[in-house]
Amino acid sequence: MQKSLFVLPDSEITVCMQKSIKEGVPVLTLNQVTRRYGHTTAIDALDFVVPDDTYISLLGASGSGKTTLLRLIAGFEEPDAGTILLDEHHLDGRPPHQRGIGFVFQNFALFPHLTVEQNVAYGLKYRQTGAVSDPKEIRDRTATALSLVGLDGLGHRGVAEISGGQRQRVALARTLVTEPRIVLLDEPLGALDANLRGRMCDELRAIRERLKVSFLHVTGSETEALTMGDKVAVLSQGKIIQSASARTLFERPANAAAARHLNAWNLLSGKVEQDMLKTPAGTVPMPSALRDGVSAQIAIRFDQIDVSPLSEVPAGQHHISARYLTGEFNGPTALSFFRTADGTLLQVVEHFSDARLPSLIEGQTYALHYEPNAALVFEGAAQ
Repeated sequence: MQKSLFVLPDSEITVCMQKSIKEGVPVLTLNQVTRRYGHTTAIDALDFVVPDDTYISLLGASGSGKTTLLRLIAGFEEPDAGTILLDEHHLDGRPPHQRGIGFVFQNFALFPHLTVEQNVAYGLKYRQTGAVSDPKEIRDRTATALSLVGLDGLGHRGVAEISGGQRQRVALARTLVTEPRIVLLDEPLGALDANLRGRMCDELRAIRERLKVSFLHVTGSETEALTMGDKVAVLSQGKIIQSASARTLFERPANAAAARHLNAWNLLSGKVEQDMLKTPAGTVPMPSALRDGVSAQIAIRFDQIDVSPLSEVPAGQHHISARYLTGEFNGPTALSFFRTADGTLLQVVEHFSDARLPSLIEGQTYALHYEPNAALVFEGAAQ
């Protein structure tokens, strides 16, 4: 029988580690899930697995289907086709409050007329299935949840009397106190300022690791997704186009769409001719062979491009000529923007601990070059 997350032996908090009903069974599985709105397909025959005891980031641009996918998993909407399983049990037709799934909304969705403690206890007292009526158990479990998220002693305050970061943690405590099998977080850091986002990243990961509950964290920020996720899944046009560790995804995106979502790769499209890619921006070497005439895209990471004056291109290296537009200082790094004659925008990142770019003059044309084996090639035309 599954043990409670929240017990208080000897007045100390002990967090029991939840495990799957069967070892090795994913906590959440989506098979060929589809959701349409009229003639628009928001989720398209999507397959997706969330392992037990894992922090998954789901990265997608606006309109990719992120919110629709969360609503389908939570039960706020039903798919037109496909199945959703939690611990191998079908969720089809089951209302949200009977799914064993926690949901932390982007705007926190707290009750403004209730105290912090009352907000956290609400789900325990009023849920339709398994409501808790014993006042001592409610107090103990609520206090444990607040302690877990670092809000000891704040239970008596109104939600208007605490900071944005504290409200975020109240929303999380309200979800965790009901002991969900998986927690869905809908852009949970979007309403916080930059300093709070950084702190909450650390706190969310620490809480999840302590509880051993899977988190599915949805975001449109590639930095947030890579920072948070043990694995990162990229959602594009209603499909998961790649799911991998953060490092693998960043260093080896499987396709041009995944690379584009990471905002770290320059993409050039063209036709293959004798192991070269002829693009409107210039001809560039191919790191792998494709047959002549094939459409392809080449991806070069921002931090793997070197810049030099046109007269100082290293011997034997092909280059792209581009005009320097401007630079952007980001603390330990600088981002430089260039535009080719055909209008293509290229970006170059320089780390100040390993400075490699010359002094750049706005409006002047430079040679951008890279080692061919640093590039990735994706067959097919740009979409």
